[in-house]
Amino acid sequence: MENEVIEFDIGLGGGRVGGGDEDGVDIEHPVDDEEIVDTPPGGGLGSGEIYIPEGDLDLEPYEGMEFESEEAAKAFYNSYARRVGFSTRVSSSRRSRRDGAIIQRSFVCAKEGFRNLNEKRTKDREIKRPRTITRVGCKASLSVKIQDSGKWVVSGFTKEHNHELVPPDKVHCLRSHRQISGPAKTLIDTLQAAGMGPRRIMSALIKEYGGISKVGFTEVDCRNYMRNNRQRSLEGDIQLLLDYLRQMHAENPSFVYAVQGDDDQSPSNVFWADPKSRMNYTYFGDTVTFDTTYRSNRYRLPFAPFTGVNHHGQPVLFGCAFLINESEASFIWLFKTWLMAMSGRPPVSITTDHDAVIGSSISQVFPETRHRFCKWHIFKKCQEKLSHVFLRHPTFEADFHKCVNLTDSTEEFESCWLSLVDKYDLRDHEWLQTIHSARRQWVPVYLRDAFFAEMSITQRSDSMNSYFDGYVNASTNLSQFFKLYEKALESRNEKEVKADYDTMNASPVLRTPSPMEKQASELYTRKLFVRFQEELVGTLTFMASKADDDGETTTYQVAKFGEDHKAYYVKFNVLEMRASCSCQMFEFSGLLCRHVLAVFRVTNVLTLPSHYILKRWTRNAKSSVILEERASDVLSSYLESHTVRYNTLRHEAFKFADEGAKSIDTYNVAMSSLQEAAKKVALAAKTEGRFDMVNGHFRGQSTSDGSRAYYTSGEHQGSLGQNLSEDDMDRKIRELTEELNCANGKCEVYRANLLSVLKDIDEHKQQLSVKVQNVKLSMKDSF
Repeated sequence: MENEVIEFDIGLGGGRVGGGDEDGVDIEHPVDDEEIVDTPPGGGLGSGEIYIPEGDLDLEPYEGMEFESEEAAKAFYNSYARRVGFSTRVSSSRRSRRDGAIIQRSFVCAKEGFRNLNEKRTKDREIKRPRTITRVGCKASLSVKIQDSGKWVVSGFTKEHNHELVPPDKVHCLRSHRQISGPAKTLIDTLQAAGMGPRRIMSALIKEYGGISKVGFTEVDCRNYMRNNRQRSLEGDIQLLLDYLRQMHAENPSFVYAVQGDDDQSPSNVFWADPKSRMNYTYFGDTVTFDTTYRSNRYRLPFAPFTGVNHHGQPVLFGCAFLINESEASFIWLFKTWLMAMSGRPPVSITTDHDAVIGSSISQVFPETRHRFCKWHIFKKCQEKLSHVFLRHPTFEADFHKCVNLTDSTEEFESCWLSLVDKYDLRDHEWLQTIHSARRQWVPVYLRDAFFAEMSITQRSDSMNSYFDGYVNASTNLSQFFKLYEKALESRNEKEVKADYDTMNASPVLRTPSPMEKQASELYTRKLFVRFQEELVGTLTFMASKADDDGETTTYQVAKFGEDHKAYYVKFNVLEMRASCSCQMFEFSGLLCRHVLAVFRVTNVLTLPSHYILKRWTRNAKSSVILEERASDVLSSYLESHTVRYNTLRHEAFKFADEGAKSIDTYNVAMSSLQEAAKKVALAAKTEGRFDMVNGHFRGQSTSDGSRAYYTSGEHQGSLGQNLSEDDMDRKIRELTEELNCANGKCEVYRANLLSVLKDIDEHKQQLSVKVQNVKLSMKDSF
């Protein structure tokens, strides 16, 4: 019969067992089995191999029974224990005084003796997780001693137990009977390499062997065996990772990496960022996603990328990390290291998985950054935690989605949440209480005042867990990882270049005659313009009516016809050309909402004010041409200034009309004043061009007696010269003004030409970039 490996745990005995030879000495082996962490046989339990003896294993031990070796006796007693329903351990041994060889061994029931709570190893320290008491003083045991012939004979056997025995269908849970066989190890290795977790692997093993009792070990044993496997594999492959990072840094010093702990032996965490990632952060680092749920390798190490959103709405990389240790200290180290690599500029907002340790770390490293938990990860967790509710109530998912995503105020959300938990009897559900207490960090209505670069409140961020999709998966090992990592970078870069090319070479179709739409089409990238266009066209279904006016700010009610109960409120300061909407879309996404645009329409604002055009969304988000940014559109500047003048005058005229209409007397005075003002405006319009400022002087203003006066900084100055007549001075000023206007015209032409050249250079540079990428791709295909 072939020998079979069986492993034993060794425990503290209950004293001397059997008679004593005069040349022997008792040796105790004190090991407390209650304080041994469950570890699978074959993965750490026991210390040596033993052998199943040939013969009838159904025999019951008896005094005088002989065995070829101590190991054979141990295996027999353990096999007997499995049939009966208890676990065994080695209790004590006795050695020869002459040569130290073991001459007697005692095996006992695992419940033999009592736990000694006064041991030195426990009395001076606090036990954080006290173990269940398992020892009950059971006397069942088997003692064997060696004979002169070399055989081992049973010198004592106690059959009776003082506790209930384990039934056959649960005996596999006893520690001395848990064993991972060779074929089981092979199957676990294969399934682990395919990316399966311990729970799924155990399900496959149970199906393969025909029941959990026939598998021979538990899920904890499987998990620990897999962990040991990962650790052995990682020790070899982690060096490949460090070699790769050193090579990349040697090729380009702007490639940065850092290792927490020893660089060469047992690193705990690794971070790196290539030059493009660091440059991307300077353009689009206002909002960041840090995703630790991307366990993309067979070691189950969290591969954690830092990502953001570029000007085309595409995910963009800001750095990566492998987290071997996920303690708070490790996250603090990682965030500080990443921040240093990004030139010390923290993001405006950051999105992570719902995790208390990450939250605490972020509050310490990024105290001013708005921290958000990923809503979609919470939704996914909800399906796990409330699976019974989803199955029993098909409407729950829709109600939960409506409560979280479609409420317009915090009051409405709170009311809806209470109705939800009452309707489905979940008021006392612990997990729901936990996420409700953290609602300010994941429910959209609490986050609208912070910038997250998302096009709508209910949108899922494309950067979350998607940058490496299709390239890296659970079966990827470290030796394969960086090849796939580089392919993902090339693919993302290619998509950005393609989006740049489409923006430059394909003019969007305009859907309105609005100058604002034309302006936006020339500024925004193609994708962002389409999104803005949706909002602009959407204004046609909304009506904006004045609700309040405090003299500086006018409040408008904006709603669809007949839907005043769903109104939004826009506050508009006409003098500063600043508007804010109750939906807070601009604060959240950086694009103006249809409600503000509807107010702009009724107040004759023809173009977007410059402070509502975020550079990060424009086609020049990564351009270094500063002059183009200063004077991008002369017509836009003119229209904006004209709009400001028009709205200011109209604002004052409305207040004048309100006061003038209060009585017949005020009406008559107001009409008289308006007629006089109309004459002065008509006169000013006729003489337009002579009201110039020359060397700080305003000229052309008439006094009450019809003479002309000259002013500097508001003070009356009198005549400007004694040697020039008034007509000569007027003629000289006109000549100088014409020369100045001519010079200004030439400057505008030169500036326009320069801008055109710079724009051509910038477009040529991007076209060359596209060609270079195409050449690279064609070369790869040829290889």
